Amino acid sequence: MGHLDHAALGWLTPVLSYVMACIGAALGLRCTVRALGATGRSRRNWLITAASAIGTGIWTMHFVAMLGFSVSGTDIRYDVPLTIVSLLVAMIVVCAGVFAVGYSKDRARALFLGGLTTGLGVASMHYLGMAAVRLHGDVKYDPALVGLSVLIAVVAATAALWAALNIKSPVAVTVASLIMGAAVSSMHYTGMFSVSVRVSPSDAALPGATAMQFIFPLAVGLGSYLFLTSAFVALSPTSGEREASASAQRPVESVTR
Repeated sequence: MGHLDHAALGWLTPVLSYVMACIGAALGLRCTVRALGATGRSRRNWLITAASAIGTGIWTMHFVAMLGFSVSGTDIRYDVPLTIVSLLVAMIVVCAGVFAVGYSKDRARALFLGGLTTGLGVASMHYLGMAAVRLHGDVKYDPALVGLSVLIAVVAATAALWAALNIKSPVAVTVASLIMGAAVSSMHYTGMFSVSVRVSPSDAALPGATAMQFIFPLAVGLGSYLFLTSAFVALSPTSGEREASASAQRPVESVTR
């Protein structure tokens, strides 16, 4: 059996991956709050932004954490197409959950279905990402820990959607984001602790790209997207601010006339 190290770079990857999960959750929650206060095309655009932020945050968290994953006795490569598919899955399922909550009139039913769909999607993203791993050996999973990781994903997704519906203030969103980041990280490492590898030493070249060749640049790009989108959301006026600005301009217009 190969020795698995989930933090080969020390605390850097667990802490950085947690930060990325928190940023994605915070941005997604803020965008969802904006969406619920908007209508028409504006609501749709805010929901798409929320879904892309949460999906990007979850995926980036997973693969930043994977930068610290190593197995003694073998190199590790990643299947590029399958890794990209895992990102698309994260985006699509989170989008489905967010739109279910954003447009459904039956909030309780939407919360249940959206949380279940999103949670299963997040778990699928994780295990698709693991399926993209290429190494010299056989990878096996502990079914009990896999089941627990899926349960954590569903609970975390449902909690995130509930927070999007019920939490409005920036302070509450921050607290919820920290909790969500912890939940997503817990899901990831629970899934990783279910992994065992039987190494088959070989000098044959592994297919795929190394983490630094592919995962790291993509994670940096998506992380930059999260930071830039956060700046956009922070600078974009809320519906309340727009209404206040419009109200302040009306007396001026009346006096001018």
